[in-house]
Amino acid sequence: MGKQLLDVAIIGGGPAGLNAALMLGRARKNVAVIDECHPRNAVTRETHGFLTRDGISPGEFRRIAKEEISAYPSVSFVADTAVSITGSDGHFQIMTEQGKTFESRKVLFAIGMKDRPLDIPGLAEVYGKSAFVCPYCDGWELSDQPLVIINKGAELMHFAPLISGWTNRFVICTNGPDELTDAQREELKRHQVPLFDSPIQSIDSSEGIVRQVVLEDGTTIPCRGIFFKPVLVAGSELPRTIGCRITEAGTVVVDEFGKTNVPGVYSAGDAASRLYQAIAAASMGAFVAAAINNELNMEAWRRNG
Repeated sequence: MGKQLLDVAIIGGGPAGLNAALMLGRARKNVAVIDECHPRNAVTRETHGFLTRDGISPGEFRRIAKEEISAYPSVSFVADTAVSITGSDGHFQIMTEQGKTFESRKVLFAIGMKDRPLDIPGLAEVYGKSAFVCPYCDGWELSDQPLVIINKGAELMHFAPLISGWTNRFVICTNGPDELTDAQREELKRHQVPLFDSPIQSIDSSEGIVRQVVLEDGTTIPCRGIFFKPVLVAGSELPRTIGCRITEAGTVVVDEFGKTNVPGVYSAGDAASRLYQAIAAASMGAFVAAAINNELNMEAWRRNG
């Protein structure tokens, strides 16, 4: 592609980036989707809650998406990692790990989030197979099964009522001392939810299916599945390096149209929201793409007027 000036460089090729590419391709914009091809949801076998695609594997979802987008020749896919970004609105320069340079009028960060390494022995072996983070995505498959919930604090008191819609056979492990109030502990007791605050020693499993959680005090908790709170970090530091405002949680701050505080720079999907579902990311990608297209068309209208 050389030094051709793109209309939009999309960094990240998950549901947000792909749906943005689809919309922008249909709007006849020159687009490159730069994606390192290591999605966070690659550990899962199935994607759920996405109409017409319920139960599809993440890899197959992306394959079909790229096949559909290929009908629009102004969109290209680049299997590479963006490592630096400079410039300003109308003329950004993106460098990749493989030494390629892309110049673009606008930039869309669809970089998602990444999991920090899992520090509970045995959790990595079951993640995506019998241990999950979102009951809307995977709760149905574990309906009425005995579960262990690894969570703590205020989020725990939100998650416990939530998971009860799928099963009432669950216990809570805080993996160490927690700051629950007496009232919160009493609430869990009233709902007959066992609470364990001993640190987790290990998770025993067979071929990715959890069998029991072992605590440091010797307690063993048989279970069929786990839901846990992941620790997430930004999928890339590039938004920060170009001056985008970032929340403490690592989310890019955007307005209702996906605009960041940096002119010409947008963000969509998990990178810019805490609604961590594929369908929400795809929806946001579509709306932000429309906003970018509108801005590009208005700029061209004024240049040519």
